[in-house]
Amino acid sequence: METTAEEHVEKKKDVAVKGEAAIRQEFLTTKENFHGFVDSEWQERNGGKVCENDKATATSVEEPEVKKIKVEPEETNKWGKQDGKRHRGQNKSRPRTKITAYDERRLCLSVIQDNRECPFGAKCNFHHDVAEYLATKPADIGESCYLYDTFGKCCYGLACRFAKAHTTTDFKSMENADLVKAHEGRTAVKNSLSKDLQISLRKRSVAFKKSEEYLSTLPNNKDKREQHGEGNAPVLEVSADQTEGDQHQSTETETQLQASPDKQPPPVRTVGPLTDQDVVKLRICEKKQVDFQDKLYLAPLTTCGNLPFRRVCKRFGADITCGEMAMCTNLLQGQQSEWALLKRHESEDIFGVQVEGCFPDTMTRCAELINNNTDVDFVDINSGCPIDLVYKKGGGCGLMTRTRKFEQIINGMNYVLDVPLTVKIRTGVQEKCNVAHKLIPEMKKWGVSMITLHGRSREQRYTKLADWDYITTCSNLASPVPLFGNGDILSYEDAMKARETGVSGIMIARGALIKPWIFTEIKESRHWDISSGERLDILRDFSNFGLEHWGSDTRGVEKTRNFMLEWLSFMCRYIPVGLLERVPQKINERPPYYMGRNYLESLMASQHVGDWVRISEMLLGPVPKNFNFLPKHKANAYK
Repeated sequence: METTAEEHVEKKKDVAVKGEAAIRQEFLTTKENFHGFVDSEWQERNGGKVCENDKATATSVEEPEVKKIKVEPEETNKWGKQDGKRHRGQNKSRPRTKITAYDERRLCLSVIQDNRECPFGAKCNFHHDVAEYLATKPADIGESCYLYDTFGKCCYGLACRFAKAHTTTDFKSMENADLVKAHEGRTAVKNSLSKDLQISLRKRSVAFKKSEEYLSTLPNNKDKREQHGEGNAPVLEVSADQTEGDQHQSTETETQLQASPDKQPPPVRTVGPLTDQDVVKLRICEKKQVDFQDKLYLAPLTTCGNLPFRRVCKRFGADITCGEMAMCTNLLQGQQSEWALLKRHESEDIFGVQVEGCFPDTMTRCAELINNNTDVDFVDINSGCPIDLVYKKGGGCGLMTRTRKFEQIINGMNYVLDVPLTVKIRTGVQEKCNVAHKLIPEMKKWGVSMITLHGRSREQRYTKLADWDYITTCSNLASPVPLFGNGDILSYEDAMKARETGVSGIMIARGALIKPWIFTEIKESRHWDISSGERLDILRDFSNFGLEHWGSDTRGVEKTRNFMLEWLSFMCRYIPVGLLERVPQKINERPPYYMGRNYLESLMASQHVGDWVRISEMLLGPVPKNFNFLPKHKANAYK
């Protein structure tokens, strides 16, 4: 006998489903009732009809099928049953529609910039006829332009999707002289890649003097330099006064030289034995000091931890922010997209960048490049990234198993940096084989300024609870070097328990994506029953910051939408405090289907991609006809 939807809800009231959050019974519903309510309300608010864009969205952004457990027929466990393999990693089957596909033919920059002469002439592929361009341009999104209202001028002119707000009848761009003067000379975003530096990097004409000084001291470095066609290593001048009192510390360097095949002394003139203190370590007074103690640290989040999102978190009280993980080889090649990850907003008072690499030469040169060309407060080494692309080449978590290379990387980066060097690690590679407690005492000797420990192994990814008991043990081993704990922080109560372990500070990652106001909750020691309207205002701020960062033309609008949808794939997991049977919500509990206290709250609770698109349309207008989206980060944290 089949059960009705009402009977199903009653059944859920009596039996608590394992892994699901406990929501008050009057708000529980079924999947069919939930989607039926959300769809009918949306159509009613749009005049009872579905427009073309809604139809396109419905057909192109269907919910992906649930991944089936892969069963290998030949593999069985000791009871003779087949073992299933868990699906891990990112959603690799997602469509990759380029942002440029939404704008068939753009307006030429020469027309936007006061009709100056186009340098490409007849060969230019962009529009020069304003009337022809406006005939194909999508309709404006709104009546007011955030860039014009904030800065007094919109640099996108007629290409702006809010162009009516600052365009005259004869297609000229208006300016607010007072606002323009107020922002004159102000640089809101730093660390952009200059064209001259990009050309120098691509021609490999950038000099890495300090890096070469350090790399020339490494064993076997001479042979590698000859293979790559590099010149003679520079000579370091080391005085007798520097080495006379350090003769007893030279054993490590001598052992390294004896272990090298050529057994040649390094090309360095010395009086007395050469020590690591002579070559590698800078004097303490030369290092910039950063106070990491008792701070709230927004984790470097790939894809979602972009500059507009960090600005949102800064408003809610994040103390330390860090750019997304950047590949050192891409930075050294001058890739614009990779350098964009280093950009810093003026509101980020303590800001660092995170780099990933697996070889001492590239990491040391990258550190010197960052040190000489960007404004940062610290540089972080990512040795906790679990993805195969990074791990299999020896980076990320792979560094934890390559301690010799790890030491050389840290020593080299410390040698060329004027700012503190920090490291982010996991408990280990295998689930039941922790190695962090062995690495941390070594990293103290290598001169790391701060360590962040994620309480899971690479094998666990984000499944199971973080091991805070182990973080406590490692925190004691790390002292006096600050150690930040990371994992499963979603409320101020979680943060209080974490602080009791003795960590120097707390790093928050997924908790900030689910509820960016968590920093306010922790600092004010309260649960914030935030309304759906306030949450929409947060998304509105993000969209404005996105238009400022990526642009207010079609490309900028769709890029902002894309990143907003990635964020909504996490934000939809939040359950309002007023609906919970017990507070607080746990990060590993799956939200059941429930009705919110109003329509917007229900819409924000939807796990369906199409409903996230609807939320984006409230702020950024209708999606293009060929729009397609699937989230990059498919959650498997509930499994």
